Amino acid sequence: MSFQYLIKVPNDRIGVLIGKNGKVKSEIEEKCKVQLEINSGSGDVVVSSSYEPPSEMQPFRAIEIISAISKGFSPQRANLLLRDEDLIFQIIDLKEYAGKSSNTMDRLKGRIIGQAGKSRRTIEELSGSYISVSGHTVALIGGFDEVRIANEAIIMILKGSTHRTVYEMLQQARRKSKLDKMRLWEKGSHSED
Repeated sequence: MSFQYLIKVPNDRIGVLIGKNGKVKSEIEEKCKVQLEINSGSGDVVVSSSYEPPSEMQPFRAIEIISAISKGFSPQRANLLLRDEDLIFQIIDLKEYAGKSSNTMDRLKGRIIGQAGKSRRTIEELSGSYISVSGHTVALIGGFDEVRIANEAIIMILKGSTHRTVYEMLQQARRKSKLDKMRLWEKGSHSED
């Protein structure tokens, strides 16, 4: 079975994708059992594989890692997708909220990032996910619930909610998640009796 997929990477992220002495590229190729053909002029990256046995190929994970790097994540953060198969990668397109206005786009990105990155860091801490704001997108990496909550918080900000309201929602979601985990743990420890 062979596989081939073309993905566009911004020119300023090509060097990050290749890594020092090709280290990042080699790591993706080795761990996902794929080959990467990178055209640094056009930003085209072709992900291909004809690895045997096909069950060991992970071309879609490779595409997610390349997408995460292209959206501003460091290779270390993007590689979390390889190490933990429960993590997901999601992209929010800010054009849906800003339209064609570059001023609105800048304002929305500024609201998500916050002064000196405070808003982005707070959402990351309270949701447990990683966030990258790049170009006209916001990219998220985390567990399903963490990404769902971070996504909800970002959409609330994009729709005009105050940061305080968003942080309160995140704190409530965090408390609920902790309670749910405690209940599961208690249930599990009682069933062993």
